[in-house]
Amino acid sequence: MAPRASDDIERAHLRDPADRSFTIHRRLPPASLSPWLRRYWIPVWDVPEGERAEQRVLQYPVCLAITTPAYSRFVGPNPGLSTTVLEGRAWGFGVMFSPAAGAVLHGGGIRDLAGSHRELEEVTALAGLTAPLQELMAQGPDEDEVHAACCALVEERIARLGAPGEEDLLVNRIVEEVEGDATLCEVGELSARVGLGERALQRLTARRLGLTPAWLIRRRRLHEAADGLRGDEDLAALAARLGYADQSHFTHDVRTATGSTPGQLARRWREG
Repeated sequence: MAPRASDDIERAHLRDPADRSFTIHRRLPPASLSPWLRRYWIPVWDVPEGERAEQRVLQYPVCLAITTPAYSRFVGPNPGLSTTVLEGRAWGFGVMFSPAAGAVLHGGGIRDLAGSHRELEEVTALAGLTAPLQELMAQGPDEDEVHAACCALVEERIARLGAPGEEDLLVNRIVEEVEGDATLCEVGELSARVGLGERALQRLTARRLGLTPAWLIRRRRLHEAADGLRGDEDLAALAARLGYADQSHFTHDVRTATGSTPGQLARRWREG
């Protein structure tokens, strides 16, 4: 059985601390499939009748698959803020792919899928998964054995992709360089690290991720900002630590991405 991932609130999820309407189970894929799979997330929710629970996420530069009782979708990277409204009582079985996997599964460049989605059954490598996933999850959406069986279905398909190619590994490395090093703040430095000119890097990330290198850096900083705002760090000190020249630029980036100022987010999380 695959090891369990941490169930802590992940920094990308701008979860309202007062929202107790759902739980999220998380699982990791086997290491052998890590070039193609990052993790699974399995939300189970029970929202009181007549109410709605809005979930806001600053997504990572990857494609997702999400199956619920109502739909089954292959979702492209979202350059903006991803918003999902939960209602009633239901569940979702989510797959977060690696950065390299999206274009391979989509069957070409991912640019046209950024901020959008297609039906999961239209993705050749994943076709036929919807019905068995829905049947399994209906048997026990909170059950570990059910989750393991669903993961096994996905992993059997992903294993058919075989070993990643040189470009696949490079795409994963580009994202890992950005996400793994908080000091990396310039596209030129990223280009030098991965051995590509800036234009070549731009073309590669546009085709394989539907995003720019600058976006990758900006999104990581926003994830770090969300993480920092949940603590007691002074806003000016947090902006400086993240490499902003002044607090006003920090405020602008956070407000543009989330619709809230850093101060508003900090108060919501610290008082929740």
